[in-house]
Amino acid sequence: MKQKTYRRKLLNLRVKRQLQIWLIIRVAGIVGLTSLVAVVILYGYAHQETVNSFYDAHIKIRRVSELLIPVVLSGGAISIISGIVMAIFLPQKIAGPLYHIERDLELIKAGNLSHRIRLRSNDTLHHFTQQINLATASIDSQIATAKQLCTELKQQQNGLNNEQQQLLEQLHHTLDKFITSGLAK
Repeated sequence: MKQKTYRRKLLNLRVKRQLQIWLIIRVAGIVGLTSLVAVVILYGYAHQETVNSFYDAHIKIRRVSELLIPVVLSGGAISIISGIVMAIFLPQKIAGPLYHIERDLELIKAGNLSHRIRLRSNDTLHHFTQQINLATASIDSQIATAKQLCTELKQQQNGLNNEQQQLLEQLHHTLDKFITSGLAK
């Protein structure tokens, strides 16, 4: 059977739509604001009266670019600086929740399946943590059931041979490494 190749779309707003819209609005806001700053600077320079000062100074201008280079460079520099300053604060909305998720996943990785990831309700990745918590709860329940069955089997191990008893003991020891809520289905 031939496997169908999946071609990724260039722009897919259906996946995590709210997060994508949030990021697009923030980035567009930064770009728009820095562009507005540049336009204001260019407009300010353009509305200055330069005719008399150039006639008085007897400066000959060969190209318009000689007048515009300082204006464009200062507008561009201010736009870049303000864009960088604003862009520094954008990742904070994502970096904080990601830090907490990573820290809490370390506890889960260590075997504490009863731990749940908790973020503030207005954090960006709140829905993502809910999905992780649902997956962890499912695994927690399955491990708790396996522990319960292992304990019941251990209590009825009279008919097992030595090798089977050792395997049961290893299974019991492995399952005891997991910290579960103890709620078996």
